[in-house]
Amino acid sequence: MDEKNLALEAIRKKLLGKKLSYKEIYAVMDEIAKDRLGDVLTTYFVASGYSEGFSDEELYYLTRAMVETGETLHFRGLVADKHSIGGVPGTRVTLIIVPIIASAGFKIPKSSSRAITTPAGTADAMEVLAPVAFTKEKIYKIVKKTNACIVWGGSFKIAPADDEIIKIEEPILFESYDKIVVSVMAKKVAFGATHVVIDLPYGKSVKIHRVEDAKILKRKFQFLGKKFDMKIDSFIHRVDGPAGDGIGPLLEARDSLKVLEQTKDRPIELEKQALSLAAKLLELVLLNSPSKIKLGYKKNYKNTREWAKDILVDGRAHTKLLEIIEAQGGNSKIKSSDLAPGKYCSTLEAGFNGKVSEVISKNITTIARILGAPEDKRAGIVLHKKVGQEVKKGDELACLYSDSKYKLREAQDTLDLFPIFEIK
Repeated sequence: MDEKNLALEAIRKKLLGKKLSYKEIYAVMDEIAKDRLGDVLTTYFVASGYSEGFSDEELYYLTRAMVETGETLHFRGLVADKHSIGGVPGTRVTLIIVPIIASAGFKIPKSSSRAITTPAGTADAMEVLAPVAFTKEKIYKIVKKTNACIVWGGSFKIAPADDEIIKIEEPILFESYDKIVVSVMAKKVAFGATHVVIDLPYGKSVKIHRVEDAKILKRKFQFLGKKFDMKIDSFIHRVDGPAGDGIGPLLEARDSLKVLEQTKDRPIELEKQALSLAAKLLELVLLNSPSKIKLGYKKNYKNTREWAKDILVDGRAHTKLLEIIEAQGGNSKIKSSDLAPGKYCSTLEAGFNGKVSEVISKNITTIARILGAPEDKRAGIVLHKKVGQEVKKGDELACLYSDSKYKLREAQDTLDLFPIFEIK
């Protein structure tokens, strides 16, 4: 049986709830990667995994096949990485964590995605500051120069089947849990990561609703980590809304720069979350670090959070990000104050006194996308209130930005159906 027919037979089997062999899964991934399956059949395969899901063995096969049907990178020694499963708009911690880890002396080549279920992916936000699409050879040069990079994984054929599947998922803003695990792990394996922290946020209006589901995902990540000889830890935490103030590529990049610059108006929750993840990753990489790094750490710090905070507060992380920006062809003198949002804006005000009981992430995503994000990098929302804060009638809750008057009006009209805040 040729590969095309084998792939078709595999899709039929999976739609009936049967398990697939590696040969069958490889055939499907190879056909998708080479753009020979088509959108309809790819959609059938993606849908087949939603109801019944995949066994642990199938998850391994899927990850392995995604990697083997694309290009891979190889770096010497320990390679750190961090990845969030996403779903929480306005939480752009990667732009803070990568320079912290690189400044600590570790290699951290970061392959990031564009937006799938939020108004901005890390690649979209980084693209505000510097180009993110590079060849393998250029990525090696950037990492050699700076110890890090923040690039778009889809810029060359790294797990290409995953990028085609993402195109199928994007219109409905939905990913299955199994697909999230495979997508993340395929990119980590292909980028040569050896030590990875997975960010698993859960909450009422994000991808994972219950802590029990986060724990299931943690187990699946750890299973695949062992299969690929990769040390993995997970950071499970509840979220009640965006950690940052800005929603959308430019506004999220601006928040990250504010934290690195240590401005007075920086989003503190974003800083706290970035430090928690950076500390967890430092703790993980220390297990297999050279003795010189271990001794320096023990001599100067009580714990890895203190280490991460020192790197952030003394400006080393900020300097490192500027180095990365320059190496990737961006403006190394960029400041957060240089980043201006869309020229058209509208203010959302509180209609009565009360307290913010919820910031609704799903609705934030809907409104921000109507405003033009992520394609319009300057479109988005700035939140002025967070969960638990008291508000009075007439207080500014948020500002909406767009470079299109029509999109701004459309977003305003949609707020009645998709409110950003719940106030009681």
